[in-house]
Amino acid sequence: MTPADRVDDARSDADEAPADEAYARAYASGYEEGLRSGLRDVLAHASRGRTNQELRALILGRLARLAEEVDLKRRSLLGPPAPRAFDDLLRAPRPPGVPSPSAPAAKLVGPGGTLLVREVRPARAVDVARASAARFPRLVVVSPRPPDLAGVPCERIVVPVRSGPESDGGGSGPGDVAGRLREPTEAPGGALVYVDALELFATEAGPELTLRFVGWLTAQVQRTRSALIASYDPRALEGTDAGRLERLFGDVEDRTEPARLAPP
Repeated sequence: MTPADRVDDARSDADEAPADEAYARAYASGYEEGLRSGLRDVLAHASRGRTNQELRALILGRLARLAEEVDLKRRSLLGPPAPRAFDDLLRAPRPPGVPSPSAPAAKLVGPGGTLLVREVRPARAVDVARASAARFPRLVVVSPRPPDLAGVPCERIVVPVRSGPESDGGGSGPGDVAGRLREPTEAPGGALVYVDALELFATEAGPELTLRFVGWLTAQVQRTRSALIASYDPRALEGTDAGRLERLFGDVEDRTEPARLAPP
């Protein structure tokens, strides 16, 4: 076979099996996003003054979850979600007096109860907190934008949550919030705790620390006969992390769907 014949054969093979441009673009997009996500995490932790040992531990933890994250990325490439603006994480509650569409009558959460409401904007969870507040001597609101809960028949305590490095006093991370929740929940009669800051916690502190905080809080309210109502945008966490979050609650409810028990 002459060199000219080999060139013709190569051209023929290329014509018969052209490169899949759509696949290549999707692969490159996923690869780029993976690099961006990893570098953003390292940059965020470095900006908070982490030591080399802490950074090494965080990076090793991220590497340990790499296979899981690759599978999540594969699923997202099959049906990529619409990008979200960062401001969406600071979910503005429904304006007072505006009823939530197709919302059933507000249920009640009693001592030891934990409820997670999946909703894009805090609405249903606010209604449940307002209806349940009379069962407790105090209501603690943990929110970057506290909803209007004026007029509830108990003491109201607001724990504002701000974006920014906790070490610089610019933000309120899960550790700081946990410290501020001990006293009201352990006081006589306990407290009803309303939280709609999980998306901000997951972005600022990471999913693992957020899940540990929620695990501690659910155990704390059950131990002290308090209660927890959390509003959660299901777009904030992906795959396994979302399932782990929901399993921490005794009851999980969609904004426009009947309540269901969390899976064991």
